[in-house]
Amino acid sequence: MASQEAKVLSTEPLPEAEAAWIKLTKLTYRDPAGQTRTWESAERRTRPSGSDIDAVGIVAIMQKAAGPAIVLQKQYRPPIDAISIEVPAGLVDAGETPEQAAVRELREETGFVGVVDETSPVMCNDPGFCNTNTKMVHVTIDMSLPENQNPVPQLEESEFIEVFTAPLATLWDECKRLEAEGYAIDARVGTLAEGIELAKTWKL
Repeated sequence: MASQEAKVLSTEPLPEAEAAWIKLTKLTYRDPAGQTRTWESAERRTRPSGSDIDAVGIVAIMQKAAGPAIVLQKQYRPPIDAISIEVPAGLVDAGETPEQAAVRELREETGFVGVVDETSPVMCNDPGFCNTNTKMVHVTIDMSLPENQNPVPQLEESEFIEVFTAPLATLWDECKRLEAEGYAIDARVGTLAEGIELAKTWKL
């Protein structure tokens, strides 16, 4: 079945006993004015013990004849009932560093082998809604390596990912084009594209 045929068939409340990935929490807190308030929050159940992050996002760059290109992927996401344009990403396993998780996830989702260049600070994905956080790991893919000539992803049975690349210099325009075609733009991709445009505008 093509990704375009995937769709949400029904929605219903999720019983707590069936929630394997997330839980809803009612927080009681004191605000800066000293008033007691409550907040509804979602939390992941998957963060490994001893880890300070849930997941990694991977900014994987390869050099092409026309200039640097970023590895992206198309993946259907049920919560938004749409195909999302994303960077490769995944949860951190127990005992893994963010860098190890990034190299592993890149290989599994795209087939490419990369070398880590830099890792971001911890980033909160949506702090008004959940406690999920991530680190962005910058990876270079050497296209001269034999293992990167015909990359083969190692996807799980439930994963349906289409890998593609986009020129880094025109990522903002690529995001606008893809949105016009009906794709959803993941915030990490959009923010990266916007940062590139800001750097151009302000000559940073």
